[in-house]
Amino acid sequence: MGAAAVLTPAIIAAPVAARAPTPSKALADLFAASDAGELRRNPISQLARGDTSNAGKIGNPLSDAYYAAERAAAEEELAALARIDRTKLTADEQISYDVFKWQREMDLKGLQPDMLALTAVRPIDHFNGFHTFMAELSSGQSVAPYKTTKDYRDGLSRFDDFVAISDTAIARMREGMKTGVVQPKLIVTNSVEQLDQMLGAPIEDSAFYQPLKTFPASVPAAEQARLRTAYRQAISTKLFPALKRLRDFMAGEYLAAARDSVGLRDMKGGAELYRYRAAVSTTTDLTPEQIHQIGLDEVKRLHGEMEKVKSEVGFTGTLPQFFEHIRTDPKFKPASREWLQQEYVRIGKRVEPNLPKLFSTIPKAPLEIRPVPALTEKGAARGSYQRGTPDGSRPGVFYFNAYDLPSRTTPSMETLYLHEGAPGHHFQLSLAQENTKLPNFQRFGGITAFSEGWGLYAETLGRELGVYTDPYQYFGYLDSQLFRAIRLVVDTGIHAKGWTRDQTIQYILDNSSRGRSNATAETERYIAIPGQALSYKIGQMKISELRARAERELGPKFDIRDFHAQVLLSGSLPMAVLEAKIDRWIAAKKAA
Repeated sequence: MGAAAVLTPAIIAAPVAARAPTPSKALADLFAASDAGELRRNPISQLARGDTSNAGKIGNPLSDAYYAAERAAAEEELAALARIDRTKLTADEQISYDVFKWQREMDLKGLQPDMLALTAVRPIDHFNGFHTFMAELSSGQSVAPYKTTKDYRDGLSRFDDFVAISDTAIARMREGMKTGVVQPKLIVTNSVEQLDQMLGAPIEDSAFYQPLKTFPASVPAAEQARLRTAYRQAISTKLFPALKRLRDFMAGEYLAAARDSVGLRDMKGGAELYRYRAAVSTTTDLTPEQIHQIGLDEVKRLHGEMEKVKSEVGFTGTLPQFFEHIRTDPKFKPASREWLQQEYVRIGKRVEPNLPKLFSTIPKAPLEIRPVPALTEKGAARGSYQRGTPDGSRPGVFYFNAYDLPSRTTPSMETLYLHEGAPGHHFQLSLAQENTKLPNFQRFGGITAFSEGWGLYAETLGRELGVYTDPYQYFGYLDSQLFRAIRLVVDTGIHAKGWTRDQTIQYILDNSSRGRSNATAETERYIAIPGQALSYKIGQMKISELRARAERELGPKFDIRDFHAQVLLSGSLPMAVLEAKIDRWIAAKKAA
């Protein structure tokens, strides 16, 4: 959700003479004020929802003022929430209360000075860096539209904020150098490589100039010429010099100060930070040691399932040899980027007619399939999803990675489509934001264990949706599940047990069918964003556990469409809140 608004005095403490609002009204007012403040301080959140009224601003999310406002908002909102009698709320309102409380408590913990001393001073990485975000935002392929003259002028205006963010990032990293809290050299060199790529292109070929190559008819020809001149000047005199300052600082004094180790355990305060990251990502109190063991157990179980498929296809070698067979056999290699895109479209057409069998509500938003942009494809995951707008004017997009095609394998395509597209993230995110009965933080927020847990759970529905008929595609599904179990092992291995980059890559190669290019990109992702990879398997295991519980306890009363509606239609939930909701639903169904 991000931190939200500093509440107005009327909400924080109503005048004595005024009639106190009902608990339901007080809760709704709190949520509305919180959402309004979130949008005021984070214009990109507005833009992501399709509201371009403040699209010329980004703000500076690295500034002291930003962090102070976020912290004050979280404190005041939690105080206001505590004054609301939860017992007098409806069941749905109690869910919203619990989600809001969990999110704001986690936000507040992350905004404490001792935590910011570990996070704010490391603002750049190659996976989620603001430099690549700004390039994507400016490319015309992200949430910022380029349909009107105002849209183009807003894009130009955003460059000024980007320059300020870039210079603030340098100052933050210098603070970290003084306290010994710095990024690994690996992250620095990867980020410098991205900056070199951005700076090495002619202005007209850069992501920042792409919308200028093809204007919509709504922009007059004379205005087009003025905008081209203005963009060239801004990119050459503001944007590129800021990127060059950032690049030179990172390649010089920051790289010299960066650490050789890759795990948080080896950074001052890193063990505490990793425990916090694990709690945020899983929404549980599982320790890194417990998560590591869960991963090892799941890897062993899934290897057993893979042995069955290996026997089914008549392969007589060992499982590692079968992995190598899938990695290297030409029949498992995609022919081209175009072939990949066409094949994903074909998979979608096979899945689509079966979706109503499992879901009572289908998203209104369309789904598009595109390759990952060239700037970020080297370090990107195999697939990702970008949500559309609630009104459907911007579609949801499933991005597939076509970098280093010889290292890619085709048996995982069906399971990847289910995870990122339908019924995975496209359903999860679209159905939440299309449900106007929810508070906005539930419609548009995201709890990683829920969202990624749902994506991974969606993969388990393949046979019910008419795919996984080919044993190799089913093996790809098992490999995907296995890979998320491996993530539990290696993420905790890196950040809690001191595993090296090479050790992690080798573990992935030894235990899955992933190629070296993918294993390397994934390893460097875990190094860059500690804890995030823990969310997938922990969330999926809980959702699958709840389905099994409901099937067992309800017997013939179990309705899979109803179960999926219960899981999805309240938006992203912490695992404990989801479990309580499903248990109430089971009890109500049994009593009916």
